[in-house]
Amino acid sequence: MIGMRRRQFITLLGGAAAAWPLAARAQQAAMPVVGSLISYSLDQSGLRLLSAFRDGLKETGYEDGRNVAIEYRSAEGNYDRLPALARDLVSRRSTVIAAVGGSPAALAAKVATMSIPIVFQVGVDPVKAGLVESLSRPGGNLTGIANLAVEVGPKRLELLHQLVPTAIVIAVLINPTRSNVDTETRELQAAANQLRIKLHMLHASADGDFDTVFTHLVELHAGGLVISGDPFFNSRSEQLAALAIRHAVPAVYQFHEFAAAGGLVSYGSSITNTHRLAGIYTGRILKGEKPADLPVQQSTKVELIINLKTANALGLEVPPSLLARADEVIE
Repeated sequence: MIGMRRRQFITLLGGAAAAWPLAARAQQAAMPVVGSLISYSLDQSGLRLLSAFRDGLKETGYEDGRNVAIEYRSAEGNYDRLPALARDLVSRRSTVIAAVGGSPAALAAKVATMSIPIVFQVGVDPVKAGLVESLSRPGGNLTGIANLAVEVGPKRLELLHQLVPTAIVIAVLINPTRSNVDTETRELQAAANQLRIKLHMLHASADGDFDTVFTHLVELHAGGLVISGDPFFNSRSEQLAALAIRHAVPAVYQFHEFAAAGGLVSYGSSITNTHRLAGIYTGRILKGEKPADLPVQQSTKVELIINLKTANALGLEVPPSLLARADEVIE
């Protein structure tokens, strides 16, 4: 009898041991999946942005690998790859798709699915871009965060004009593959006309284009460079700052990272904060809220960062009024 009981105990123990991996696998299979659709490269800057997204997700109680699985798909700046990457995330039955790579990623995700919730992070007006019906009541399966990128483009040109008032030729670096580039170009041109500045549009959509761009800057005798807001440029802000320093070009871009890396001035919303907010919205949807009921959040706070060290190296005198307005002065 004792031997029989011992054999029964061992059999039960063996059955339980075999069941544990099955239970773990079932729990893993039931874990919600966030499909992260990204336009930019997963370099150091890109990874910082995704870290901010995960921080926002964690604020709602979700942590990658513990109770949620994040699948990353990066187009590495090649927007033509986004539609296929979006379809792949749909085929993997993502619970939510976080299109945190600007409007190219958001539009690709929208085309790929009308049922899976989508959280976007964009630098354009999401209504004009056709992503949502309205900011307060998005409708459909999309909502997200919109920062001021295109809207403050003319202001960046004005700031550069204040820093380099004698410049009559300014270059603008744009990515011609972005969907809203025509709108931004028109607004910049209108501002240039008022300032009586001649603009030259220079194109870059791959890393190999940057050396050509800065060579053209010298040939044009451009007094400065405005870098337009674009996900491809976002993850290369440090590289662009280094090129501007090397070629002694006064340049302005939208994010803090650019000025911190040696760029002359940055003016725009905090992209790390908008990624964090996108993570929070993703977590709220995982908890059961509907995109149609979550108003699009607008990140309206802009930061002015001036690198005084770079200004001195370029022989530029920063107006005291501009220094007084700056949120941060790097010396």
